[in-house]
Amino acid sequence: MESIIKNIIDRYKRIRSMRQLKQVYGGNYAFVGIGDHSINNLYPVLNYLHVPLKYICCKSKDKIPLIEAAYPNVCATISLADILHDDDIKGVFVSASPQSHFAIASEVIKSGKALFIEKPPCQSEDELLQLISMRKEANFPQVTVGLQKRNAPVIRILKKKLQKCRGNMSYNLKYLTGAYPEGDALLDLFIHPLDYVTFLFGKAEVKFAEWVKHHTLMLVLKHEKATGILELSTGYSWHDAKESMTVNTSNGIFEMNQMDSLIYKDKQTMFMGVPLEKVYPLKMVEVHLFDRNDFVPTIHNNQIVTQGYFDTIKGFVDAVEKRKTSSEQSLEAIIDTYKLIESIRSIQNKK
Repeated sequence: MESIIKNIIDRYKRIRSMRQLKQVYGGNYAFVGIGDHSINNLYPVLNYLHVPLKYICCKSKDKIPLIEAAYPNVCATISLADILHDDDIKGVFVSASPQSHFAIASEVIKSGKALFIEKPPCQSEDELLQLISMRKEANFPQVTVGLQKRNAPVIRILKKKLQKCRGNMSYNLKYLTGAYPEGDALLDLFIHPLDYVTFLFGKAEVKFAEWVKHHTLMLVLKHEKATGILELSTGYSWHDAKESMTVNTSNGIFEMNQMDSLIYKDKQTMFMGVPLEKVYPLKMVEVHLFDRNDFVPTIHNNQIVTQGYFDTIKGFVDAVEKRKTSSEQSLEAIIDTYKLIESIRSIQNKK
């Protein structure tokens, strides 16, 4: 019996290994940018998926020999034009400075090549609409925006659960980090929670917005069937950064913590408006819809997956290779996100 079980286990491991080795893509790709974020979060996914990189583009000539030493099969260059004129390149990944994204994205889209553009893809709603227009003129090449939290498992699960909930709901969201002197916190950081509440609850109207000491943004947002209170801040600490959300529905409460866990709690029974839990003890029922396992070091428990990077990049390459398509992270899909950001900016400017 033991030998039978061992053979089954060995066969399962062999099949799993073979499946991973067969994960091969046919096209060649280029990457624009080789900063800390790209090296830690994006390049590892490309390596795991065996996505063939032909070029890495950077700004400094001094980096070229270093890049080619670190990536022996890659051609390092400072010329985006060389990449766009190479017919072998099917898609281009762009993760450079946020201020440069619009200009680079414009050139890639006009070339007709597929584009993966890190957030933010541009600086304003007007620039976003320009990119959409360029894509139409270029015969609709694949464009994926790297707002990866839409692909985080907790967000995917929560969206499916909320679609089954009836009536109005409310939520409370906290996104708390340390200081961010190097850029625009609203567009570079807060775009993440603003995007996924738009993804979860739909178009949002700003009912209240106020900055506290230029580092904390307090918001009240009204969606069609939800109202949210948000605290978005760079006034805390990077060593203890927090991202959490509680959603109160008619049936129960969802609690999300750090993209690592999602818990559902049933609401207690009431009799004639009286909560029975105040009369006698009732057992609280909790359902763990998702928990990242910190003990088992597999790909599915890696934060690259739980934060959504893995599925976002894989979805882009699959779409380029005509394996699977999705429009949930297209330029058109984030119009409401940019409208929300513009509304917050307009209120801020009036004050």
